[in-house]
Amino acid sequence: MPFPGASTIEYALLPLLPALDRLRVVLVATRNPLNIGAAARAISNFGFSHLRVVNPFDAAFRQARSAVGAAQVLAAAEQYDSVAEAVADCTLVVGTTAVRERHLLHPVRRLENGARLIRKRLGSSPVALLFGSEKFGLSNQDFSHCHWLMRIPTGEANISMNLGQAVAVCLYELVRDGKSARQAEKRKAATARDVELITTILCGVLGTSGYMHSRPPAYVEEKVRRLVRRLNLESHDAKVWLGMLRQILWKQRSAEDQKE
Repeated sequence: MPFPGASTIEYALLPLLPALDRLRVVLVATRNPLNIGAAARAISNFGFSHLRVVNPFDAAFRQARSAVGAAQVLAAAEQYDSVAEAVADCTLVVGTTAVRERHLLHPVRRLENGARLIRKRLGSSPVALLFGSEKFGLSNQDFSHCHWLMRIPTGEANISMNLGQAVAVCLYELVRDGKSARQAEKRKAATARDVELITTILCGVLGTSGYMHSRPPAYVEEKVRRLVRRLNLESHDAKVWLGMLRQILWKQRSAEDQKE
């Protein structure tokens, strides 16, 4: 209760919205246990619950999880071997970046604009928000799993934020507009798992056709993944594409078997 004479001060807690449970905060190759702990605390502070880590520095992850009074979020954190596995159930994957001098192949949105789009998607399906390592951030390979990127506006003198602080700022921006967060999105988008399946099968089709013979497979896979993501497929359309590509690949391989 506010104390007498303090009517000008707001004592409002952030709303606990069902949509918040659909966000997955994904830390990629994190090395500092303090940053992992700070990220978990921010997740708990702002009403979220899911923390996922990809290839963390094992000693740091163990230390963070064994800390006295470790948050429930940290105790329940899930560990993955790849970004693809960590975001498989999500229909929107957003990477964070300080930009710097990097040549980026994705749209980059300011925090306030990106948060609005994330809130809209959270109304109906899971979203992954990726944060890179303290030293290098997210790699181009990591970015290939993202639909677009988001940056926090900072001063020119020091554009890179501490990982734990960056997580807290992004999550606060997501919850500060409770009314917007309650608006569900009607469109049911394809999950990252379906997008990755399309990428894998399409690369198989390209390999069988001879397209990849003179190109590095990893480069082609990354490029195909970016192209598929830019289609922004709906869930139903993704199933149709998967069916068509599987049929094409089966026909190609059957023809190859007959030649032998």
